[in-house]
Amino acid sequence: MIYGNKTRLRRIERDDIPTFVRWFSDPKVRSFLLVSSPISHAQEEKWFERKLEEDDSELFAIETLDGTHIGNIELLHLHRIHRQAELGVVLGEKAYWGQGFGSDAICTLLRFGFEELNLHRVQLRVYEDNARGIRAYQKCGFQVEGRLRDAIYRKGRYYDLLIMGVLDHEFAAQKEADEQEVSHAPRRKRPD
Repeated sequence: MIYGNKTRLRRIERDDIPTFVRWFSDPKVRSFLLVSSPISHAQEEKWFERKLEEDDSELFAIETLDGTHIGNIELLHLHRIHRQAELGVVLGEKAYWGQGFGSDAICTLLRFGFEELNLHRVQLRVYEDNARGIRAYQKCGFQVEGRLRDAIYRKGRYYDLLIMGVLDHEFAAQKEADEQEVSHAPRRKRPD
């Protein structure tokens, strides 16, 4: 397990497949993913088998610290010579949206990628109208690096696809700034 402040990351298991099928049957969960239609159990089985064979991916389940499985996160297209990867994340349990679980999982995976896998760069793609996702990525140090105009068609119109990236030293500086902010925060007085 890899521990963050609010989440822990563990390897996915075959037993998780029914949960994935439930998540991807929900249009709200799929709304910012490349998955445009519900996925069957058989399709998820095939996907799981392919993931077992890949050697350029680090895929984890996102759990709360008490063990509730709320999403998945992955470093994919790992290139060990260029020391880079792409990040993919989904929070399938909507009850945990907007509470900092996503950004904690992202920062936790970045720490693993930069400190354990010795990556130099991590990038991602995000729809321009995914404000919640963009905020979470920025909180972990990602910056917009480019824009693919009218790259995604959904809901009857085209949307831009943003390319965001973070480098190892940028993540380290962000982490240090966050730690400084916490250590300098005023302490609440205890009641007498």
